[in-house]
Amino acid sequence: MSEYGDFSMGQESSELEQLHQASGGEQDFQSQFGVFEADHSAAESTDFETGRHVEFEGADGTRFESTDFTNYSHDTEESDHVFAAEGSESMHSAQFSEIDALRAQMGSSFAQGTQISTGGDGFSIAGN
Repeated sequence: MSEYGDFSMGQESSELEQLHQASGGEQDFQSQFGVFEADHSAAESTDFETGRHVEFEGADGTRFESTDFTNYSHDTEESDHVFAAEGSESMHSAQFSEIDALRAQMGSSFAQGTQISTGGDGFSIAGN
């Protein structure tokens, strides 16, 4: 009769730790502005003059004088000014930070055995 036996027992433990961190930020700035400006100027001037002057002195001492005169003046001035403004401004700022942590502990136990027996009644193998 022959026998063979192999048995082993044990225990295992392990641990897993993982850390993940992320951070960031963003900033936006927008500006929109419109300006409209218009100028208008006009000037007008009219002068009208006519005249007549007659002077006469005769040999006998008579004197004749005639004066016709017309003076006309027309002045016009016009000025327009238009100003329009429109503006828009916006700003956005964002910050973020995140952290993820994972921790796991694992444990296991085992038992294993092998037995080989050869006897008069045959060959047998048993295992766990």
